[in-house]
Amino acid sequence: MKSTLLLLTALVVGLTACKSSKAGHDDDHEDGHDEATPSKTHDEPEDGHHVHVPQEMLRDLRVTTARVEARPGGESVTALGELTFSEDAYAEVSTPVPARVAAVVVTTGQAVKQGQRLADLQSPELGRARAELQAAQARATAARQAAERKRTLADERIVARKDVQAAEAEAAASEAEVAAAKASLLSLGASGASSDGTPNFVLKAPIDGTVIERSARLGQMADPSQPLFRIGDLSSLWLIVHAFERDAVRLKHGTEARVTFAAFPGQEFPAKVGHVGQRVDPSSRTIPVRLELDNGKGLLRPGMSATASVPLGDSNATLTAVPAAALQRVENGWVAFIPTEEPGVFEQREVGRGRSVGSLVEVLSGLAVGEQVVVEGAFLLKAEVEKSKGGGDEHGH
Repeated sequence: MKSTLLLLTALVVGLTACKSSKAGHDDDHEDGHDEATPSKTHDEPEDGHHVHVPQEMLRDLRVTTARVEARPGGESVTALGELTFSEDAYAEVSTPVPARVAAVVVTTGQAVKQGQRLADLQSPELGRARAELQAAQARATAARQAAERKRTLADERIVARKDVQAAEAEAAASEAEVAAAKASLLSLGASGASSDGTPNFVLKAPIDGTVIERSARLGQMADPSQPLFRIGDLSSLWLIVHAFERDAVRLKHGTEARVTFAAFPGQEFPAKVGHVGQRVDPSSRTIPVRLELDNGKGLLRPGMSATASVPLGDSNATLTAVPAAALQRVENGWVAFIPTEEPGVFEQREVGRGRSVGSLVEVLSGLAVGEQVVVEGAFLLKAEVEKSKGGGDEHGH
């Protein structure tokens, strides 16, 4: 009896202890759940598809976006080239004869009109040519008057007819001398309208444009072989690129091209194919191609190097494209970052990367035309993702 009582007492104590232990475990589980709940709430958007950037970091992180675009999707060719003036909108202005610069009235960067005065020059050679013209005109006038007098005297039978013929021949010779003197003066680049034999003449602008370069200096002795001014129209420029013959023969006049410049990263400038050369360079097997660009904003400068992407053929296909910096390489492929409505939160989206199209990259999947993607700052967002994967849960994914 006594042993039975002891056994029952031990059983009750064991059950009590087991219940207490279970309750303790339940309380721990509930407490653990309560502590994990805020963490789960915090981690809920951090689902591997979003990147969270703290506001203080976002202020220091430069983020720019661009719209996903639809571009001509046919085959294209990429070629390098250099900007230059249009052949019809550029002039080198020099003195027609050796002369001294007496005055300069324009400066570099100044816009000028055709016929506008650029400089005053003095040329002894021009002075002599004008004096010769003046003398020839005086002799011609005298010869004409003498011929007229003898014609009148011949009508009155005072002089013989042969004297009249001799006077008329002399007048004709004098007129020929005047014509020769005028031609000589014109060959010196000056008009023969001057009423005296002065050596002064005016150098004028032959086209509308901007003074690109001025080498004329007051008192300088100018030589015909050295330009005193270079004038060009900057509103429309040419880009001469060199395409391989297999590509050049497929280029069409008027085709829209896109041009990028090292001086303006991330910007594209439209252009049109103006001319495809007729001769192949035997050393490089390329053909020069002229692209025409509008420079109404005045950003471009002759001499700038550029890269042009020109569609081949007449394909009407389109492709989806984004700036190359918008796509970032990760372990399993390529991703892009899309801004969300929540500040500091960016969606990380897997995309299919296609071929390069100038400064852009074709997107095969994952993005739609019109969506905004991060361009500048995308690399840093990728770095934040990689850091968070290697550094625990303290950062967003």
